[in-house]
Amino acid sequence: MKIINPIIDPKIQLPSKSALFSSSFYTKTIPSTAADVLEPVEFIIEKARSVHTFWIKQISEVTLSSAIARGTGISQRSPEMLEAKMKKEEAVIAFASDGRWAGFSFISAWENGKYVSNSGLIVAPEFRHTGLAKRIKKTIFELSREKYPTARIFSLTSGLAVMKMNHELGFEPVTFSELTSDDLFWENCKTCVNCPILLSKERKNCLCTAMLYDPKADAFSSEDN
Repeated sequence: MKIINPIIDPKIQLPSKSALFSSSFYTKTIPSTAADVLEPVEFIIEKARSVHTFWIKQISEVTLSSAIARGTGISQRSPEMLEAKMKKEEAVIAFASDGRWAGFSFISAWENGKYVSNSGLIVAPEFRHTGLAKRIKKTIFELSREKYPTARIFSLTSGLAVMKMNHELGFEPVTFSELTSDDLFWENCKTCVNCPILLSKERKNCLCTAMLYDPKADAFSSEDN
């Protein structure tokens, strides 16, 4: 396929292409319906590492603008936290085949690995409606299972599309009481515009839907089948 060369400011020092595309997390060619993507785009999804901290500013800006555009709440993440996730390889990052940043998501462990949250799923505007979000969601779920195979994996979201992705991966809707009780996790919600609702409900519910994947329940289900 034809690859469009990006226009890059010569003053900016980018990591080498070999450093970016060294992972085994590859996706197939995806038909795109985004207005400014003229041809099918091939994406590469890999574990985020130290070299990828270059894109933290763009990830943060796109995440914030997306939340504002949707009119939904968002738990803000500091650049320092995103950098730590990348360095610990507790995140995945996606690029188009021409080197443009395309998407991101990360995981966090709670209560000594008893629970793991999948968070921060974002796709660059020009690559939305390509199926990339679903592929990132699947990859971050697989990373969670790889690093914390016995953990209960959960997601808090107000988006219907993410709920559907979670359901396809085996997540089920649950009450907030079935999630981690770690206060630090709930402290992160304080930057969300919907936090007053969460606090008024004594952390029992909010506008987000809680969804949980329990590996033990999944194992029992497999045995029954």
